[in-house]
Amino acid sequence: MEDLVRPAVRPTNPNFSSGPCAKFPGFQLDLLQGAPLGRSHRAAPGKARLAEAIELTREVLEVPHDYRIGIVPASDTGAVEMALWSLLGARGVEVLAWESFGEGWAADVVEQLGLDAAVRRAPYGEIVDFSQVDFGSDVVFTWNGTTSGVWVPDGDLIPADREGLTICDATSAAFAVELPWDRLDVVTFSWQKALGGEGGHGMLVLSPRAVERLESYTPPRPLPKIFRLTQRGRLIEGIFRGETINTPSMLCVEDYLAALRWAQSVGGLPALVARSQANAQAVADWAAGRDWVTNLAADPATASTTSVCLRFTDPRIRDADAFAAAVARRLDREGAGHDLGSYRDAPAGLRIWCGSTVETADVQALLPWIDYAFHAELAAQA
Repeated sequence: MEDLVRPAVRPTNPNFSSGPCAKFPGFQLDLLQGAPLGRSHRAAPGKARLAEAIELTREVLEVPHDYRIGIVPASDTGAVEMALWSLLGARGVEVLAWESFGEGWAADVVEQLGLDAAVRRAPYGEIVDFSQVDFGSDVVFTWNGTTSGVWVPDGDLIPADREGLTICDATSAAFAVELPWDRLDVVTFSWQKALGGEGGHGMLVLSPRAVERLESYTPPRPLPKIFRLTQRGRLIEGIFRGETINTPSMLCVEDYLAALRWAQSVGGLPALVARSQANAQAVADWAAGRDWVTNLAADPATASTTSVCLRFTDPRIRDADAFAAAVARRLDREGAGHDLGSYRDAPAGLRIWCGSTVETADVQALLPWIDYAFHAELAAQA
């Protein structure tokens, strides 16, 4: 019966959604008062904010000076699809998929673009064998499987002397891992992930090799206006100075700027990585002391430190999906943790966002509540 005693402490911030993710500590709406609302994004104040967002992104993520950074429409999805539609077809393509978003990019490449691509798959909780990947082809992959809780453990798995381009959806990895820029040609992410920004805007980072491809290759397909990165065979440089393709929300831009300034204030990328690692370690230490729960990642080396996915292993559980959903509902009702259910395509369990905007103390306060909810649901099942 001790297991059914409600914990005395709740997380100060019980928001553990994997997107949109928790706002950074200390966030207040007052921080957005300087937004140039009601002004054109092409006017001087708007252009200055957009250019600042690009430069602060470069500083915090330590992006090389010769890589282009652009703000693009439609969040991370828009950024990835801009790259796929604009770049692929010049050489062979391999798509690496180990969760639902990777499967989505595979469907785009094979079914929508109609390319004869090799698709390498791994089940949830695993990643593909990179030694089998042909980097003479263009390779499309997610760095972090947001819905599976696994990620690429080491940039050295990607050869520096590759012939093809690497197109990396890094939306749940950026600001939580030191991305190996020399191994990546296209990197995409969205504001609402690791920095807890608002939705609707994507980031597209291009290496010099990616720019060369854009300027030397004309894809044999129509490109919607919001996908066009070149004009008359030359890169549209304005996109990478903050002259966005369509109208951005200046309120969202101000929110992103506030998050970037917070990131700088806590120590930049090394501090963000350390915060995320501490959060994930708290979950790992807790799970190691229980025989009824484990990380979905089969190999601890590939376990994500942002989207930490757990599965219940107790043999008394009769219906894994129903049980996990009931635990998540109980945590939500108790105000201990919101949006903790696993992704709809993933194995049943819990998913805890442990990115850098989450405080370790809140993760530690959540874990006894998972103990409580687990035992309470077992009792209810019985």
